Amino acid sequence: MNSNAPPDAGPAGLQTGLVRLLRTASFVTLITGFGSLLGLIRDLSIARFFGASGQTDAFLVAWTIPETATPLLMEGAVAFLLVPLFAREAELRGSPSRAVRRTLLPALALLTALTALIAGLAPVLVRALAPGLSDPSLAIRCFRVASVTIFLLGTSGYLMAALRATGVFLVPAWVYTAYNVGVLAMILPFHRRAGVFIAAVGLVVGSVGMVLVQIGPFLRRVSLRHLTCRADRQLLAGLVAFLPLSVYTLGRQGQVYVERFLGSDLGIGAISHLNYASKVAQIPMQIATTVALVSFPSLARHAAAGRTDALRFEVERNLRLGTLFILPATAFLVAFARPTLTLLFQHGAFTPQDTAATAAVMRIYSLGLLGQTLVAIATLCFFSLARTTWYPACAAIFGLAATVLVGWAGAMTVGVPGIAAGNAAGITLMAVILIAGIRDRVTAIDRAGIIKVMLSAALAAGIAGLFGYVLDSTAGADLPILLVLLLGVLGVTTAYVIVGAALRIEELVRGWRWLAGRLRRQGTVRD
Repeated sequence: MNSNAPPDAGPAGLQTGLVRLLRTASFVTLITGFGSLLGLIRDLSIARFFGASGQTDAFLVAWTIPETATPLLMEGAVAFLLVPLFAREAELRGSPSRAVRRTLLPALALLTALTALIAGLAPVLVRALAPGLSDPSLAIRCFRVASVTIFLLGTSGYLMAALRATGVFLVPAWVYTAYNVGVLAMILPFHRRAGVFIAAVGLVVGSVGMVLVQIGPFLRRVSLRHLTCRADRQLLAGLVAFLPLSVYTLGRQGQVYVERFLGSDLGIGAISHLNYASKVAQIPMQIATTVALVSFPSLARHAAAGRTDALRFEVERNLRLGTLFILPATAFLVAFARPTLTLLFQHGAFTPQDTAATAAVMRIYSLGLLGQTLVAIATLCFFSLARTTWYPACAAIFGLAATVLVGWAGAMTVGVPGIAAGNAAGITLMAVILIAGIRDRVTAIDRAGIIKVMLSAALAAGIAGLFGYVLDSTAGADLPILLVLLLGVLGVTTAYVIVGAALRIEELVRGWRWLAGRLRRQGTVRD
């Protein structure tokens, strides 16, 4: 039997494996989707109560801390470091407990020190991040409170890595629900009394909820006997490996710093418009990368066991599925930006002018969603190898440089939409660099086949988006907004599948045949 072949390598086995993966991913998507819905309600509440104002600009600078800590300490660098480590321990010894005993206390000590450092540097960091703020004192107060999330999100990330490495995905998926419940529990009853500052307090309360959701299942699967705070060789090797991971993550997150730095000089509300646009646009991206996230421990195990064919198979599948999902979502957001934002945000302090400004930003920002999805998937591929690599970090630096150059030029010429163009350009360049490097540094994927799927899907999405734009232009003013959006989802999706099937995209052809078969069977039953 070929040890390099994917498990259950026969056609029936591959189909079963895909069904199992998609079933798990579907449950995770439903749970994270609920968390994202609460996150959207959180953003809608902030927009309703505080609008796009100097207050929200100040709070969003403080929100940079959990926005950085999440990819660095929870979903990004720490996960890339710990999931392969724990997965390898589980593969060899049946449990990650040995690795946990060596790393937990040092990790908590480092998180405590980092939290204290960032809180002490709050005035300096606020001035560096957004020198043009109208209310820097409020930003500093919010920043100091939000710094506590560093310890909490780092702890949550550690627990998530251990659970995912042992095949537990549903429990970690609930963390965003807990987070957003905590934020909303502070904002809704106290916004009149405490202003936007209470949202910063909510970030801390929500982060506590993230830890509480996971601590019980973690303790049931991992033994904490004989914990040690000694920096052994394995821990030091992990810290060395963490350096390129952190450079990559900070380079990736640097795009947000650039947006807020440039936006702080473009008038009150500019940072808020960028934030609202990105929050809506990133929802489909998060869903598109769920399959890759669920398969990350499997990638790490294939890499650890030397199953090269299985590794290549999963990498190619993740790239294809991520591309095929995100492009119709991009087409919809570009075509229906105005009615989407009108329905979601245009209430209370959020004005029609804010809607128009945010829609202009979101259309351009959405053009980078394919790049964001591919970056997320490709990075998981690189770090599944559990060895030190600087390639993603270098790609992030090049992408950040493009973001700075294009964003600065765009801000000087067209204002806030130009900053969004910088984000889209930078992340797209980064995706190109990462995809180009997978074949030589991870596994020998069929790069030409992947590119063909991307080009065909992009063409299908472009035609579907044009159809959606015509639909909104001709019927959007005469129909209720909710009906327009429902018709838009149906129309864009249908057009995308039909055109994609006509272009012989394998997954869409199978999907179209399955749907046609279901419709024929239902018609036969009725007859």
